Amino acid sequence: MTIRSQIKTIKDGLRQGSYISEAAVSQGILLPILHELGWPVFNTAVVIPEFTVESRRVDYALCHPANRPSVFIEVKKVGLSDGADKQLFEYAFHLGVPMAILTDGEEWSFYLPGEQGRYDERRVYKLNLLEREIDEAINRLERYLSYPAVCSGNALKSARADYQNVARDREIKGVLPKAWHTLLTEQDSLLVELLSDKVEDLCGYKPDLELCSKFLFSLAGKESLTHAAIEATNNSGGRNRAAKARENSQAKSKYSFKFKQKTYSASSARDVMTQLLQLLAHEDDSFLDRFASRKHGKKRRYIAQNREDLYPGRPDLAEEHSVEVLPGWWLGTNYSRSNIQQIIDLALEVAQPSIRSKIEANVL
Repeated sequence: MTIRSQIKTIKDGLRQGSYISEAAVSQGILLPILHELGWPVFNTAVVIPEFTVESRRVDYALCHPANRPSVFIEVKKVGLSDGADKQLFEYAFHLGVPMAILTDGEEWSFYLPGEQGRYDERRVYKLNLLEREIDEAINRLERYLSYPAVCSGNALKSARADYQNVARDREIKGVLPKAWHTLLTEQDSLLVELLSDKVEDLCGYKPDLELCSKFLFSLAGKESLTHAAIEATNNSGGRNRAAKARENSQAKSKYSFKFKQKTYSASSARDVMTQLLQLLAHEDDSFLDRFASRKHGKKRRYIAQNREDLYPGRPDLAEEHSVEVLPGWWLGTNYSRSNIQQIIDLALEVAQPSIRSKIEANVL
């Protein structure tokens, strides 16, 4: 298998939520990629698993010459790599290893621990296999991680050159508008809630998440915020309650989805999401595990076995805005319609193709 076909296979597995543990990421993603990059993965003097650093261990040490680490690699479960860079840096500093890599299988962060600055400032490059084109992924993996490049020292030279290259700053500046537009249109639930909280701080009234979502879309040119919507944000009392009642009444009649040619009615977008996930879980025993293994929001989990994981640091939200879809599995519900549609789309991406083809669900 070529590196190209291997990455295609891995991307399909990531989308389906196939890698549900650190061990699965190591065996199903990291080791196959190292093999395609020329590393003798069965030679434990060159690719050393569980490399000991004092009383601690780093997941993998890539060595040249044998038994002398040139690269440390720390593996995490998909979506759970945040904060692991500090531990990885400590390992690298202790032995003077010049390059360190942190990966959850989907995201790969390449670091030069010996450079100056914060941990994130010493990151040479961040590769997301699902967001980057395959050619770019191949180029970066071969540039920083191929066995010949590491042995010759070219990998370290390339990483240092890229780190110091002023073109990186120009690229960042060029991408900033696109990143902002993406934040506005894709709308991670945390962004919508931060806006809602700030409005409440400034005027005393907490706006509906859907109104905040529409406002963000208007900034991105997707929707225009009408004068009536602005008034609705500022008003309180009977008019707000009456408007909310009308919206709820309309919602009861317009929300539904189809599954196996049967139409299911729902009281809201959240109800569509909840019912759909319950049906998918009943159809496929592995669905919730695979869906939970996917990368979710920036700080949150859409679904989790620990209720508090849905809203880290916000036990009030976990208590008020969650539902148990199946015994031992909790789903967060404090989302706008656009966020809910993203969650539904992610769930359908994870679902088996034979099941996915029988579902029609759109709450926008």
